[in-house]
Amino acid sequence: MTDGHTQQPTQLQAGKQPQRVLVYRLGSLGDTIVALPSLHLIARAFPRAERRLLTNLPVNAKAPPAAAVLSGSGLLHGYMRYTVGTRNPAELLRLWWSIRRWRPDVLIYLAGARGLQAAQRDARFFRLCGLKRQVGVPLTEDMQTNRRDANGDLEPEASRLARNIAGLGNALLDNPASWDLRLTPSEHAAAVAAIGPDAMQHEILAVSVGTKVQAKDWGRDNWRALLTELARAFPGRTLLLAGSPEESAASDFAAANWRSSGGGPIVNLCGRLTPRESAAAFARARLFLGHDSGPMHLAATVGTPCVALFAARNLPRQWFPYGPGHKVLYHHVDCAGCGLETCIEQKKKCLLSITTPEVLSAIHQSLNNPITL
Repeated sequence: MTDGHTQQPTQLQAGKQPQRVLVYRLGSLGDTIVALPSLHLIARAFPRAERRLLTNLPVNAKAPPAAAVLSGSGLLHGYMRYTVGTRNPAELLRLWWSIRRWRPDVLIYLAGARGLQAAQRDARFFRLCGLKRQVGVPLTEDMQTNRRDANGDLEPEASRLARNIAGLGNALLDNPASWDLRLTPSEHAAAVAAIGPDAMQHEILAVSVGTKVQAKDWGRDNWRALLTELARAFPGRTLLLAGSPEESAASDFAAANWRSSGGGPIVNLCGRLTPRESAAAFARARLFLGHDSGPMHLAATVGTPCVALFAARNLPRQWFPYGPGHKVLYHHVDCAGCGLETCIEQKKKCLLSITTPEVLSAIHQSLNNPITL
């Protein structure tokens, strides 16, 4: 049983380098993005191996699968999928057989922390699949935990994942190349075509008002009020609305006063682009504005400064957009760290106490005083 740290690539002797590497990572858009530095590290550590991702089927219609984010990047060569939490013997047997039949040489474990018992259970299952080499399985409390800094803020999830597979090398978290989705010319062309030539002539402000989680939703009336004031403060800009197809109507509602308040063109791309094409669109934006969400992580990974509104359901920094130049609005409350997906009793006081002037101030700081890298 590996401890996740002792499996050094130097231990894989010449002629014994893995030919097939199985990477285990669950989640959708944001979860995939924060694993990018680790995925780049795995590709560097095993450049000649076939690398496949074992991941989950999307649990929400708004959640794109990992393949929609990574296909075309060259970081992985294939995908295996299953239903998270399944206890169906037939499905587990099919998963076991799929892994056994492929015969991977090594497992790289990048799943989220779900407790020591879950990690031990996963390690046993993968051994039954023939995987004796296991890297990164969080079998200690430290591997399960996002460490705290001097301010009490949590280590970013991207850092915890990279720390757990540090035996493979340095994930180079602060190097922009470690966050590169390797977007293709056709994906960039699709983004430019969707935005349109008129909108491309103006500075672009990208906005995503949607979220899968009720506790993260700032509310459509707040978004409408904010975008109205934003158009007055920064007239003539293009408003780029992004999200899932189900978020198109809410985006239109939020943008209803944009043009009459001085804003420029409005481009609603909700549901019109793939996640990778959306990343190419965000790369052309001067600023991204939105909730704690997958699109926020997508904008951050292409280097677009984010102004992000965070509920206090998670403690600070674990899921903040990685890198400099971002403005995070987070209110500390007595119930912080609750982890709730639906907040009724406290009426989302952490998130709804964030005011329109407060968000506008963060936007002014970002647009008028950009961080120089």
